[in-house]
Amino acid sequence: MRKFLAVVKREYVQRVRSRMFLVVTVGAPLMFALFTVVPAMIAGMKAGGPTRIAVVDETGRMYERVRDALTNARDEGDEAEEGKPEAANPVGQNSSERMKQAAKAGEQDYAVEQASPDGRTTEELKRQLDERVKRDELDGYLVLPKDVLEGGEAQYYSRNVGDVFTRGRVQDGLTKAVRDARLAENNVRPEVMRAVNRPVKMATTKAGGGGEKADNGQGFFLVFGVGFVIYLTILMYGQVILGAVIEEKETRIAEILFSSIRSFPLMLGKLIGVSLVALTQFAIWGLAFAAFALYGVAVLAGQGMKVSLPHVPASVFAYLVLFFLLGYFIYATIYALVGSMVTTTQEGGQLAMPIILLLVVGFYLVFPVVRSPNSPLAFWASMIPFFSPITMLVRITTQTPPFWQIALSLAIGFATVVLLVWLAGRVYRVGMLMYGKRATIPEVFKWIRQS
Repeated sequence: MRKFLAVVKREYVQRVRSRMFLVVTVGAPLMFALFTVVPAMIAGMKAGGPTRIAVVDETGRMYERVRDALTNARDEGDEAEEGKPEAANPVGQNSSERMKQAAKAGEQDYAVEQASPDGRTTEELKRQLDERVKRDELDGYLVLPKDVLEGGEAQYYSRNVGDVFTRGRVQDGLTKAVRDARLAENNVRPEVMRAVNRPVKMATTKAGGGGEKADNGQGFFLVFGVGFVIYLTILMYGQVILGAVIEEKETRIAEILFSSIRSFPLMLGKLIGVSLVALTQFAIWGLAFAAFALYGVAVLAGQGMKVSLPHVPASVFAYLVLFFLLGYFIYATIYALVGSMVTTTQEGGQLAMPIILLLVVGFYLVFPVVRSPNSPLAFWASMIPFFSPITMLVRITTQTPPFWQIALSLAIGFATVVLLVWLAGRVYRVGMLMYGKRATIPEVFKWIRQS
């Protein structure tokens, strides 16, 4: 036992004290924030002023609706009340400054003006609007044909045709305006139609008594989160475990080690030591994330926003921890077994690629298990140790199976971990003494029988 603990301590302390551990521990959350929070902040930034759009209304009655739809001048729940028509603004008459003032006063992202013909044909008006676009007085203009309410095609002319966001916003606003106009022509007020189309509220409660409410999918997404953390941990530390297992093989000091410690405790010590490093790092990240989440909820609550953290029962939280440890050690021991068969880390990386596919299959099995958590497929999928860290958690969070099934799944899983470590130790004992040649499958079975 003393030698086993010495191996664990050496593997743990050596890696925790390294500069790379500190860099990854601090840098990974920063990178996560960089690729999640920063893009959202950048997407919400306003580059320049409001989008300036002129509307050529050949129908004579659609401009106000389009303007209100684009600038959100009216709330969806308020009564639709048409304002008085705005005085026509001659083209080129200080309209750029007028639009800026209107946008600033209304705090809108879009500044809309009406392009009045004033005796000009539509083609002449379009040419003058093109000139205004070239002079950077407008970002685009919208031409509404006389038959737009009967299905006629509107034309949007923009300086930046690659701006799909503005194009989509203009199209959505025009669709809303045309819809409201069609309803008004048929003596149906828009708020009446919105009330008719209002979705029905439905509460989901577990049958059989108890009054347990549905969790709106929080448990399901929590399971996916645990599976993703297992996947991320294996990706990060799979190669580390490979390197730790074949470290002595590359330095050729295996003969000295085997004279003082057996292969099984040596293999198990390496696996436990590296795993403790991984768990230490993820514990630090978990505490930092929890502190950030609590701080964020407090800030949002102070601003009047109602935000609540997902409620996880203590039993479910315990199962999440147990199956996370099970999933991690299942795949970590497979990496250790692969490492005992190869001579270099590069060879191990090539052989370890199918390992991740097993975890991916577990994610695919989630969908039939969610639909029928008590079916034979769900039962056997939750008993197979390579899939149970995902599938059994799904069963627990959707329709909790009997306790004996959960205990059996855990027992099979951890027994598989012990078996894989035992097999890796036997292969490791013989494979450590081979240099320059990767073991074949028949040779591995031969080593297991002979060692």
